[in-house]
Amino acid sequence: MGKVKIKRQSTWIDMTPMSDVMVLLLTFFMLTSTFVKNEAVKVVTPGSVSEIKVPENDVLTILIDNKGKVFLGWDKPGDMENALSAMAGQFGTSLTAAQMKNVRNATNIGVSMDEMSAFLNTESAQMNAFQQSKGVPTDSIDGGMSEFQLWVQTVTESNPDMKLAIKADEKTPYRVIKKVMSELQDMNENRYYLITSYKKVED
Repeated sequence: MGKVKIKRQSTWIDMTPMSDVMVLLLTFFMLTSTFVKNEAVKVVTPGSVSEIKVPENDVLTILIDNKGKVFLGWDKPGDMENALSAMAGQFGTSLTAAQMKNVRNATNIGVSMDEMSAFLNTESAQMNAFQQSKGVPTDSIDGGMSEFQLWVQTVTESNPDMKLAIKADEKTPYRVIKKVMSELQDMNENRYYLITSYKKVED
């Protein structure tokens, strides 16, 4: 007696649930991820066992490279534009609408107000290279406040909730960090975060 042949049927798998899960995962990672900013200078922060996290909003980051140059960074481009407008008014610096708009393309500000116009005329891709060797001046102006202090004062007065964070390179000379801290102390800005790399305690 011959064998009965069973008709082979094609296998069909419904991929709809898998695609739904993939879209949900992709959306989750896009909404929860934090993008790293392309800072004006590369800073290798020292290690620390502290687990205190720096807030993500309303933070003025004081970036200090290994050569002692000081840069300022905002988490919101709008805050940077408002601070620049106020500083330009204090120094009598005339800036065009295009220059004010271009400051939103800058990741940090690290030039003196005398060079601000030239800095804002620079293309976005060249901004970091332009200011890399300059930095915000920390020397007092005619025995008064320094440009760095005026920036901090302008920012904190416009936004009382603004928090300060110092991010220095592990090779930054101590005298530079001490000077920045002293200038903040002179302004009664005694509360600020020190950004470090988390390092586990060795047994």
